[in-house]
Amino acid sequence: MEQYQMTSEMWEERIRTWYADHIGMSRDEAEMEYLKIVQDLDMFGVNYFPIRNKKDTELWLGVTSLGLNIYEKDNQLQPKINFPWSEVRNVSCEDKKFVIRPVDKTAPNFVIITENPKVNKVILDLCSGNHDLYMRRRRPDTMEVQQMKAQAKEEKLRRQMERTKLLKEKQLREAAEREKMSLEQRLSQYQEEMRLANEALRRSEETADLLNAKVRVTEEEAALLQQKAIEAEEELNRLRIQAMKSEEEKLLYERRMREAELLAAQMLEEAERRVNEAEYLKVQLSQAKMAERQAKERLVQYCQVPVLASQPTVPVLPLYSQSRAPSVDVASDIQGLRLNDRSPDLLSTYQIDNSEVDTLAIQIEKERVEYLEKSKHLHEQLKELRSEIDILKVEDKQSILDQLHQEHKRGGEDKYSTLRKTQSGSTHTRVAFFEEL
Repeated sequence: MEQYQMTSEMWEERIRTWYADHIGMSRDEAEMEYLKIVQDLDMFGVNYFPIRNKKDTELWLGVTSLGLNIYEKDNQLQPKINFPWSEVRNVSCEDKKFVIRPVDKTAPNFVIITENPKVNKVILDLCSGNHDLYMRRRRPDTMEVQQMKAQAKEEKLRRQMERTKLLKEKQLREAAEREKMSLEQRLSQYQEEMRLANEALRRSEETADLLNAKVRVTEEEAALLQQKAIEAEEELNRLRIQAMKSEEEKLLYERRMREAELLAAQMLEEAERRVNEAEYLKVQLSQAKMAERQAKERLVQYCQVPVLASQPTVPVLPLYSQSRAPSVDVASDIQGLRLNDRSPDLLSTYQIDNSEVDTLAIQIEKERVEYLEKSKHLHEQLKELRSEIDILKVEDKQSILDQLHQEHKRGGEDKYSTLRKTQSGSTHTRVAFFEEL
């Protein structure tokens, strides 16, 4: 973690993001996918032991499931010499010497020197176990092992079907929950629209009542003004009749008549203004009645929408629990083989037809290619994650092995291409090369 400019929270956030992408994967499948990824790493499954050759050069001996590798002291990634188990006839130890006898009897023995005799015992045990597993993997399966593999395959298929069914039921339940939420939102929306329509209708009714009251008041005022105008006209006629009696009275009557005419004109003008105001209020009243009618029509439309009497019933789907597959101990039913100094010739112990070995090797390579095709999406995700965190990498804190690994990647090399290079050449050439290191 110190090699990248990332805090613990940043690592956790990225891990949660990638973890969520593999939802539904069981723990066994996750562990298997993890092992399929790390098995391609250069240092995976390699047990390193410090050794020396006859020139007292410091080297590393790597014991793997595929064979024995010899590494330089400062490079534990790329082996300089490789001995596959198919080319090793026997291994033995004597004091600090560890001897590897090739299948080619004309080739010299491969002698390495360790610092502690006890280390030779550990190396011998590792070689025995790895060689035993190597030969067991390349033998045709017995009937019992085939039956166990068939049972394991059926159990895996059954668990896969259960997981698929569980995922489908979960998706159906989530869809039902989403539908329920959608219906509840629509119900709330309809209720809110009905409430707003009722509010608008109530306001329209109040406005119509207010306009009706104003119209009545205006009509009463207009009638009163018309009555006053009639009375003023009658008074004017009466004054005209009295004006004929005398000049003085005539002048007085003329003055009063002018005042009465002025007052009558004002009253007529006021009456006309009140009539116009009454007409305007009638227009407003008709508009308010029209708005009220439209509000009633909208309310009727909302009332015709089917309202849910109760919340929709969501089917509760049962969740099936995954049953754990019974563990199968294959190693307890198979007799192991011991590779030590008392087994002078391993090839005589395991007589395998070359055609069967080639067939098994082709089958293994075919399964590996099929896996790479299936895990293409996973490798793309790993590549994307690598590109994200490489930006925050701290170059000063990269170890020597990290730097070597980056050089190999830039050169287009990987674990398998290196092994193919080191396996080229005869056993004599590899032994001579080891002596020259």
